[in-house]
Amino acid sequence: MELRRSPLHARHVALGANLVDFGGWEMPVAYPTGTLAEHAACRSAAALFDVSHLGTVRITDGDAFDRLQSTLTNDLSRIGPGRAQYTHLLDDDASVLDDIIVWWHREGDVFDVMPNASNTSSVVEAVGGRDITHTRAVLALQGPTAREVLATLAPAAAAVRRFRVMSAEVAGVECTVAGTGYTGEDGVELAVALDGAEQVWDALIDAGAFPAGLGARDTLRLEAALPLHGAELGPGITSLQAGLGWVVAWDKPAFAGRDAALAERERGVGRRLVGLHSEGRRPARAGSAVLVGGEQAGFVTSGNFSPQLGHGIALAFVDSSADTDAAIALDVRGTAIPATVVPTPFV
Repeated sequence: MELRRSPLHARHVALGANLVDFGGWEMPVAYPTGTLAEHAACRSAAALFDVSHLGTVRITDGDAFDRLQSTLTNDLSRIGPGRAQYTHLLDDDASVLDDIIVWWHREGDVFDVMPNASNTSSVVEAVGGRDITHTRAVLALQGPTAREVLATLAPAAAAVRRFRVMSAEVAGVECTVAGTGYTGEDGVELAVALDGAEQVWDALIDAGAFPAGLGARDTLRLEAALPLHGAELGPGITSLQAGLGWVVAWDKPAFAGRDAALAERERGVGRRLVGLHSEGRRPARAGSAVLVGGEQAGFVTSGNFSPQLGHGIALAFVDSSADTDAAIALDVRGTAIPATVVPTPFV
């Protein structure tokens, strides 16, 4: 199957990006600067990511609020127009079909539901609406100086608060700007129509943003202990197991998977997601066994070298009955590497 391409594909090619298959899209994993430099740029300055592979489902029907409220786990009545919310779509067994950001436009009855790249059709099936992914690009400007960079082009857009949504002109192009992101740093995400995508990208780069690929986005989100669908969330994994019970409005009368979610809350989870520091620079990878007292008690869901900390970090599911005060090790290709359970986020 032919890979889909971002509206900014030509810009990535011109910058010499290493392009890879990411959820059916040909996307930049890194530029010649390399993942470590791109990661550092986001932690210390401002990095610009193309995340156009993420889906956008627009819902404008008169019953949009009610449909989303009765399907997704979080409580939309806690927010209002001009706000964003993180939420889950559950299967009948309470597995997380997708974790989603909802942008509620200031116009009132306009919602952009933002699923993961490969889950857009499933979200349309669950909540209705139109898949408008092909009509726009989405840029994520992240880092401690991200707002300073944006303010040179659009002061109003730079002032958008965390989890707020607004319309603003950036570099002469009308954008939807949200105070959201996936790196653990402050910043914004901008949705822009196809014909303005390159203009906004170029203006942000010229203003001082550092182009960064999805490799850095992954090491950044792991340091921030943000879940990845297909790793910490997905078939057989529930919100409670992932430590995300706060995403579920338990007192809502209806949402998909509610009965199974309530039943699990009542009986307790059989496993829990933990953060692990491992010794040395050699990290555990997804699937590595977690050994407690020499016996397997879980497995790694995401693991990598932390550029910020200088050693391996991992997220892992561990049996709830396991004594995590006992000696813990990660089986990395037959070598047992000592590890320690630590609070998250790592950075």
